[in-house]
Amino acid sequence: MDLKQIHELIKIINKSNIGEISIEDKDGKVTIKQKEDAPVTVAAPVHQVYTAAPTLPSTPAAAPTTPAAAPSPAPAAPKADNFITIKSPMIGTFYRRPAPDKPLLADVGTEVSPGKVVCIIEAMKLFNEIESEVKGTIVKVLVEDASPVEYDQPLFLVEPA
Repeated sequence: MDLKQIHELIKIINKSNIGEISIEDKDGKVTIKQKEDAPVTVAAPVHQVYTAAPTLPSTPAAAPTTPAAAPSPAPAAPKADNFITIKSPMIGTFYRRPAPDKPLLADVGTEVSPGKVVCIIEAMKLFNEIESEVKGTIVKVLVEDASPVEYDQPLFLVEPA
């Protein structure tokens, strides 16, 4: 394959959606890859309010018969109607630590403020720091460490300060 043919292939690849092409003939092998744009780290939007309330089982066997036998998680938990949700700005793998031997970035009871890194999401071998956009206290971590997350998936519940 001569240089002119390679230049023509590059032009075709640049005009198409093909990410990579490899061509091999008797003279050798040529691989052409499109240059990828660098991903941008974006802080999660936190304008939505979490409104789900805990529910009790509805089976008759599980229903409490006396007030003493009733489970009472509601008084210990703060009201869910004033929480702000920190959501994932991208698809990737959720990590609570910057490295396996490092401490957690954020846990229940951690005070957060705008710009504080609360987790890391790995996407395409890039580790993106996710920052809080609100001031408050984390009351619940909604995702397990090293779990896959989807775009706009809730990650943390924050009680605003």
